Amino acid sequence: MPTTRPRRSAGCAVWRNARRPGPEVDPAGDRPDVILVVDDDEDIARFVEFNLRLHGFEVLHAGDGQEALEVIERHRPDLAVVDLMMPRIDGLELTRRLRADPMTSALPVIMLTAKGMTSDKVNGLSAGADDYLVKPFDTAELVARVSSTLRRNKEFREVSPLTGLPGNSRIRREISDRVRSGVDYAVGYIDIDRFKSVNDRYGFVRGDEFISALARSLHRAVVSIGLPPAFLGHVGGDDFVIVCTPSQVRPLTSRAVVDFEKAADALYDPTDRERGFVELKDRRGNIRRAALVTLSIGVSLSDAGKRFTDPLEAIAVASEMKTVAKSQPGSYVAVDRRRGVT
Repeated sequence: MPTTRPRRSAGCAVWRNARRPGPEVDPAGDRPDVILVVDDDEDIARFVEFNLRLHGFEVLHAGDGQEALEVIERHRPDLAVVDLMMPRIDGLELTRRLRADPMTSALPVIMLTAKGMTSDKVNGLSAGADDYLVKPFDTAELVARVSSTLRRNKEFREVSPLTGLPGNSRIRREISDRVRSGVDYAVGYIDIDRFKSVNDRYGFVRGDEFISALARSLHRAVVSIGLPPAFLGHVGGDDFVIVCTPSQVRPLTSRAVVDFEKAADALYDPTDRERGFVELKDRRGNIRRAALVTLSIGVSLSDAGKRFTDPLEAIAVASEMKTVAKSQPGSYVAVDRRRGVT
């Protein structure tokens, strides 16, 4: 039977209370960030290593730039603290080589120097260093600069080049902030139904247009609900996450569904749009029909009846509800209403 979607009279999301049990959540913990300290002065290297380990980092050590390249090849650290003056390959040359290699070009580098001259700082930054510290330095400053450089680098890497929206780490931090604040919140997990049919029919460039259209629709919906501000993140592909108050879920999702379905219809070829489906060939050459795209949205609520203590749990429940939503026709919003279930 052809899988054509029902034409959407008003385009509104269907709101129902999903009560289906789901799989247990396995919230895997994050590994510590790995810092490579590159310095030929053993005393300074041990001092830096001790203080970084004291603050929860894993630390590797290399005595010069050549050894550092070998360590980086084997272990792929998250950040390098590099001395400027070293034998064989100094800090400037090491940084230039790291930036020239596609595999290490994004590795953040903090330059250590015993000199306070502006020219040394400029040379380090020009070579590609992200920050610098002048010896002797304060322990608190070292840890603060390492932490802030790691945070900036992770956020930059996770911003979607397609949508410009923040990624997974920022999403988890947003939920963690709401957990700590003690306020009621909702997490919505959104994706496009039958998105693969778009890529198969038109190619990935058109598929990216559908993803961008969803990002714009969600952004307009987030703006429209006003204060307190809702958060919008892009997990990847056609998957998005919203974090808002429970009372904002209905108006936000309803607006997003109406907006996206209108935008998505305009992205189809006129013939496909008018008949309400696209035709695709399977591996055996048979023609199959795929209905036009809709949205599935799963929502987890943290309120008086349920308090999530782990962001991964809230996301997992929202993902479970999204699976429930996908079992229903048309655009659908499935909200977890179970009480006291974690």
